[in-house]
Amino acid sequence: MAPVSMRKRLIPALSVVALLGIGVSPAGAVFIGNSQGGTDFPQGAVSFADEVVSYDPLGGPSAANQGASHSLGLPDYVSGGGCIDLAACTFVSLGDGGSITLRFTDNVLTGSDNADLDLWIFEVGPDVEDTFVELSVDGTGWTAVGKVFGSTAGIDIDAFGFGTSSAFAFVRLTDDGGEGDQSGISVGADIDAVGAISTRPVPEPGTFALLALGAAALSARRRVHSRA
Repeated sequence: MAPVSMRKRLIPALSVVALLGIGVSPAGAVFIGNSQGGTDFPQGAVSFADEVVSYDPLGGPSAANQGASHSLGLPDYVSGGGCIDLAACTFVSLGDGGSITLRFTDNVLTGSDNADLDLWIFEVGPDVEDTFVELSVDGTGWTAVGKVFGSTAGIDIDAFGFGTSSAFAFVRLTDDGGEGDQSGISVGADIDAVGAISTRPVPEPGTFALLALGAAALSARRRVHSRA
């Protein structure tokens, strides 16, 4: 499937999340969550996945539960499991053993050089379902970093040898097909959002262009002054 960018789900989600639990925590971190919980995100809303790279549902989730873009942006789950209407559904069901690959486009996931949680998975719904997690720098080579055991839960990627110098743009989530129900309209892990607690922004391409122009102009100016 073609990548689906939905950072643009962020604005309507803001009002919903404000009701569910978003606020300023100590040291400037922002608490962001849904009706099932959340955590502090030091970089705020920029921390969340922006693009669906691929989605491979298995085991028959209903069409209404297959809105892959519902995993992007801020968490906005309120209640329920099986969706009746695709547009009204606030999460995506992976299916029994199915997977979804998401990308951060304006930030990267990093480690924290300590034992704090770095990545937060908002798995939602009345059934707690386990999800395997893999990370990639470029979307081709993957590293497994364990799994989350249902509901809103985090992973410390430093425990797998990474730190603040690491920079992951891709996260792949795969439902544990050997755990939980193997059938139903919302079968498999239900993903509301994926957020990088430990993260740093990635400058827009236009920013690099401006920096290059500025450097060229400064270099030219210095040459003119040196001749004078």
